[in-house]
Amino acid sequence: MKSNNLEDTIAAISTAVGQGGIGIVRMSGNQALGIAEKIFLPANQEKVVEFKSYTLHYGKIVQQGKVLDEVILTLMRKPKSYTREDVVEINCHGGVLSTRKILDLVLDCGARLAHPGEFTKRAFLNGRIDLAQAEAVIDIIQAKTDSALKVSLGQLSGSLSKEINKIRKDLLDVLVGLEASIDFPEESIPEQTIIGVTEELTALHEQLDKLLEGANCGRILREGLHVVICGKPNVGKSSLLNALLKKERSIVTAVAGTTRDTIEEMLDIKGIPVRIVDTAGILTPRNLIEKKAILRSQKEIKQADLVIILFDASKKLTGQDRQIIKSIKNKLTIAVINKIDLKMQIETAEIKKSFSQVVSLCAKKGKNINLLEDALSNLVYQGKLESSEPMLVSNLRHARLLKDAQKLIQEARVSLTEELSTEFIAQSLKEACAYLDKILGKSFSEDLLDKIFMDFCIGK
Repeated sequence: MKSNNLEDTIAAISTAVGQGGIGIVRMSGNQALGIAEKIFLPANQEKVVEFKSYTLHYGKIVQQGKVLDEVILTLMRKPKSYTREDVVEINCHGGVLSTRKILDLVLDCGARLAHPGEFTKRAFLNGRIDLAQAEAVIDIIQAKTDSALKVSLGQLSGSLSKEINKIRKDLLDVLVGLEASIDFPEESIPEQTIIGVTEELTALHEQLDKLLEGANCGRILREGLHVVICGKPNVGKSSLLNALLKKERSIVTAVAGTTRDTIEEMLDIKGIPVRIVDTAGILTPRNLIEKKAILRSQKEIKQADLVIILFDASKKLTGQDRQIIKSIKNKLTIAVINKIDLKMQIETAEIKKSFSQVVSLCAKKGKNINLLEDALSNLVYQGKLESSEPMLVSNLRHARLLKDAQKLIQEARVSLTEELSTEFIAQSLKEACAYLDKILGKSFSEDLLDKIFMDFCIGK
């Protein structure tokens, strides 16, 4: 188990490793001001412990009389800081050596190296933010599109927490009413009360439905959509990848089978982070390399959230085309009829019979690429949500806990209509409330916190 003593003063480099204009060494804890006093020599000769909060001070970091760097020191006194502890940030010249030397000096003076995410973890433990907001911090750092960033910022501001707290309060109000009837077991619950409680539980169930409705969309914004381009050789898969990327990433030739391996790129399509993979189009391997390429392509297709299958508009459908159609029949798919600038020979009706989403375009000339982007966006949002949606459940942990709470509320509704024991109904609602508490961090374990914060960078 990691040492998470809140009495420790922690320190870390908060900026990315490498050369840059500025590097930041951050401290948080009771000794932060004292350590800064030992190593910081202000240009105006003031004492660090006398600095006002939210002020910046120019000076030098000194070790045994030797200047390590010219810096600007920022001070944020508790409780109005990120961690609700005294926080000191040393803004030095960017670079591995300068920041490392200052961090080593800070550690030598009594601080310890922070664990990944420990600054944010302290913000949670000290009550500045709840657990859902803390998890939003890493989502902001890892956001791949403007839409993903907007959702994460909304969660950090407390939009999701506010909604869950409201549901939790309403759930507790229902529970209080039921608990009153438990105190007087000789009296049966009035029929009017049963009707009222059933309506309240139905409303809560619907509120959770609304939150969960956007969970898949939220997950995609958070993690990205895994899209695979497939099709027989020489239908224009690499040209399509280049057109979507708006740059030449894949080699395009008239020779069938040019792509021998999967090629992967990240891109932003209408606010959706997309991890797109161009696969080899070889169906009958001629050697070991091609055999491995096929196996890798099949693996990517199996794991894909969405498959884009390409057809050559200038040629009739072949057995190879139909074999690929059969292999992806259970996948969410967009069919693309490519090379529409050439004389049409393909059986369009047969393709439309196999796929509900069909787009015709010319990848090489970039014609109608926007139609494919629209089709992909519509499949993700399913006409119910927009990329501008301010609040989405994007975290898988949250979605699972909401589903668990909803299931228990449904059990309580059924138990109520079947006139089961009031204690039994109340227990279901208590457990549902406990699941909501886990989202907000009102109840948690150290193992859970370690798991959540392990993906954070050390300085956050």
